[in-house]
Amino acid sequence: MTDPAVTRRGALTGVAVGGLSLPLLAACGIGGAGGAAGSPHGSPGDVLVATADVPVGGGVVVPDHDVVVTRPDKSTFEGFSATCTHQGCLLSGVAGGTINCGCHGSQFAITDGANVAGPSGSPAGSIPPLPRVAVRVEGKNIVWA
Repeated sequence: MTDPAVTRRGALTGVAVGGLSLPLLAACGIGGAGGAAGSPHGSPGDVLVATADVPVGGGVVVPDHDVVVTRPDKSTFEGFSATCTHQGCLLSGVAGGTINCGCHGSQFAITDGANVAGPSGSPAGSIPPLPRVAVRVEGKNIVWA
């Protein structure tokens, strides 16, 4: 028996909308592999950067992996998301002991990702710290842990 409330046009519209929505949701990373936009991506063991390319007291933004690798001291390497926690901009670089965002001037500590200067001159701690990313030294490279 058919439901008189469901018309042929209504059923076809529902199928068309559903068929168009699924690829769009997948492209946005909703419900599929790949994670949310701005989340670090890679596989364990993937090389991020050579240890020699990460200066002591500084760091390197690795945009292809959405990661910042820092080197607070000679033997310590840290990994953080390269996406600013203010409005999702890619972080622009590392200088003067901070990871810096070129969009609104936020700064984060190279040691723990803490917000040390907020956007547009707002105080430290006014936005969340950078999420940590697991990295390790493997030979002469920094790789995903």
